[in-house]
Amino acid sequence: MTNNIMYIQTCRCIIITVITGFFIAGCSQSSIQKKQVQHVSTPDARLTATVYNSGFEHSHDTYNGMSAASDGKIYYVLCSELMDVAGQMYSFDPSTGNVEHLGDLTEFCGEKDMKVVAQGKSHVNFREMNGRLYFATHLGYYSLIDGMEKPGLPEKGYGPYRGGHLLAYDMRTNKTEDLGIAPHGEGILTMNMDTGRGLIYGLTWPTGYLFRYDIEKKEMNDLGPVTGKGETGVGKDFRVICRSIALNPEDGTIYLTVADGLIKRLRPGADVVETIEGEDMKKDYFGAYEVSTAGSMAYNWRQAFWYEPGNKIYGVHGNSGYLFTFDPSVPRIEVLERLTSIPSKRTGMNDQFSYGYLGFTLGPDGHTIYYLTGAPVYIDGKRVMGASSTAKGEAKGVEDLHLITYDIITGLYLDHGAVFYPDGQRPLYVNSIAVGSDGTVYSMGRVNRDGRIVTDLFSIPDPFKQTP
Repeated sequence: MTNNIMYIQTCRCIIITVITGFFIAGCSQSSIQKKQVQHVSTPDARLTATVYNSGFEHSHDTYNGMSAASDGKIYYVLCSELMDVAGQMYSFDPSTGNVEHLGDLTEFCGEKDMKVVAQGKSHVNFREMNGRLYFATHLGYYSLIDGMEKPGLPEKGYGPYRGGHLLAYDMRTNKTEDLGIAPHGEGILTMNMDTGRGLIYGLTWPTGYLFRYDIEKKEMNDLGPVTGKGETGVGKDFRVICRSIALNPEDGTIYLTVADGLIKRLRPGADVVETIEGEDMKKDYFGAYEVSTAGSMAYNWRQAFWYEPGNKIYGVHGNSGYLFTFDPSVPRIEVLERLTSIPSKRTGMNDQFSYGYLGFTLGPDGHTIYYLTGAPVYIDGKRVMGASSTAKGEAKGVEDLHLITYDIITGLYLDHGAVFYPDGQRPLYVNSIAVGSDGTVYSMGRVNRDGRIVTDLFSIPDPFKQTP
C-alpha cells in the first residue's frame, strides 16, 4: 500500500484518499469521492454547446436573468438595448427541446401603451415560491456620458424610464402579476428573496437604493442608498454597485458589499443597514482598486450565495476570480482557490471582462459550484491582447469561455475546457448560468446568426459525463 495519502477535512470528519482504494471515516461520502477522483482538469478540451433559436431578433447581452425551476424547465429573459423594444421572457423544456415565448416585459408591467422607455432587461435570477417565479425588470437603453452608461435619454416623443418592476410568474397558469415599482424610478439591478418569510430584497441602479418588499402585505420599504451616490456619482463620489445579495434563509439576514470593501448586513425586521466590523473584502489577492473609478467591481464580490450546510457565504471576486467563503459568525473571509481557467492562471493576468463573471452557481447536487469564466486566446502562438482599461462593464478583448467546477466537500477544482458552438464560434458576453437536474449547464451568449449578432440560449452537456 502506498504512503501517498491526502487528508481532507470536511463535514467534521477526515476523508482519507488512498491511490489503491477509498476509506471514509465518520461520514458516508464515498460516492462523492469516487465521482470526483475519476476526473481531472482537461483545459485543452473542447466542449460543444447546443444553441437554441428563441426567435428574438433584437436580443442583446444578458446578465443573470435565468434559473432552473422545479417543473424541470429553464426560464430565461433575453434583453434589448432599444428604447422602444422590451426584453422577452422564455422557457426551455429539456424533455422536449422546445422553447416557449412567455411574454414581453413592458406588457408584464402594464406599460405597453405608455410610450415610455422599455423594460429592456431582467438583471436578476428567478426565485421560486409556491409555484411562482419572482423576478424584476431593469432598463436596457443607455446613453454614454463621459464613457459611462447612464439612463437613456428618451426620443421620438417617448417619456423617461418609469422604474423597474417586481413581477411574479405563475408556472401553472402562465399568468404574470405586477407587484409594484422600485423606489425613485430606478431600474432593479440586484434581487434576492427570503422565500420562507415572503420578503424580496433589491438594489436599484444607478444610485443603489436598497428596498424590501413584503409579498403578503404588498408593502414596499425604501431603505435608502447603501453606497453613497452609487453610479450617479461623479469623480470621488462614484461607487460601483454590488451585483449580488446573499441571504441566510435560517434567520433572514441579508449581506452585500460596497466598492470600498465593507461588508454590509440587514437583519430581519430592521430598517438600518449595518457595517460588519472586523472583516472586509480588501485582500491583496483580490488586487488594488481606486474605488471612485468606473470600469471594475472594485472590492465588491461579483456573485455570492449562502451555503446552508456550512452556514457561510461562498462568493467570487469578479476581477481576480478568487473563490472565497465568508463566515459572518466569526466574522472571517477565507480565500480558497483562484477559479479562473488554467490558461488564465498560466498567464498570471486577469481575464477580459472588466467586471468579472456572473455565471457562478451551486449545482443541483448541493456541493458542486459551476463557473463560466474567460480564457486567453492565442493566434500564431501570441496572446491576443485587449484594451488596457474601460469605464464600463464590457469585455476588453476576445476570449474563450471555460467551464470550471469546484467541489465544496473535497476542494477539487476542475477546468473542463473551452466551450464552442458547433460551427466553431465562441460564446461571447456570457454572464448567466443555470444547471438542470441532469447536470446540463445552460447560459446565454452572443451568436452570429446569418450575419446578425444576437444573444441566445445555449447548453453544455454535463461535464462529469464527458470522457476525460
